[in-house]
Amino acid sequence: MKPHYKTRAPIATVAADVRRLSLKSEIRNPKSEIARASLRRWLHSASRIILLLCFCVSSFARAGDLSAAFEQANKLYEQGTFAEAAAAYEKIVAGGRVSSALYFNLGNALFKSGRIGRAIANYRLAEQLAPRDPDIRANLRFARNHVNGVEARLPAWWRRGIGHLTLNEWTALAAVAFWLWFILLVLAQWRPALKNSVRGHTATAGVAAALLSACLAAACYDRFGVESAIVVAREAVIRYGPLDESQSFYTVRDGVELTVLDAKGDWLQVSDRSKRTGWLRREQVLLFPGTSLASPSA
Repeated sequence: MKPHYKTRAPIATVAADVRRLSLKSEIRNPKSEIARASLRRWLHSASRIILLLCFCVSSFARAGDLSAAFEQANKLYEQGTFAEAAAAYEKIVAGGRVSSALYFNLGNALFKSGRIGRAIANYRLAEQLAPRDPDIRANLRFARNHVNGVEARLPAWWRRGIGHLTLNEWTALAAVAFWLWFILLVLAQWRPALKNSVRGHTATAGVAAALLSACLAAACYDRFGVESAIVVAREAVIRYGPLDESQSFYTVRDGVELTVLDAKGDWLQVSDRSKRTGWLRREQVLLFPGTSLASPSA
């Protein structure tokens, strides 16, 4: 089985704000002042339009450069120069313009160049943006199976459930259910004659709001409350204590995902899926979620 590959490029959007003009109300010499004011307004409007056009042209040029850089990285991947392709994708990510397709292609390039841990990290980032994308889920499962040597263990049932929607989608659904419930409550108070007819709808909306709020809380906990450490070193030694002199406990390889329990200086206390607890050096892993995806290379 080979990882799937996407060629779609991210779309850049541009928004510009225009300030309002404040005009003076005092007119000293009506004829000359009106003419001058009209000229000033025309010149000011023209300058605003020119500046806005320049901004739009510059933004479109940057978007064109981004698209060209993405296509160039795709060509490097197609040519089989996976390390160069990964570097090209990472340069785009460093520019702050990200998408599920970009993370997905970066994960593929990293996997092909033998950096499995970093590939898994980028597949997981892609999954956060597009949780229902079958290619992303298949490649993430394939990479995990490659690391473990067997079929990867499925996440807990509640994680599988909340994983079908993004955090923004859960937030939107919970907000809609809550406001619907609130509107029905207000309607029943405003029009007592409708109280009996909307009682069932109000109860249903309240239950839906409670369930969706619980799902949102679980999604937030899974995203921000549980921190993973993805091993990016070829091999990392788990020790009994946070010292180089501490006795070795066991060894993990590139791509293994661990749960972070504690931190002490340059050391992290972690637990594996067998609940074995130990310490390893921070520079041997990427923290997920976190801002360390560009941290030390293996």
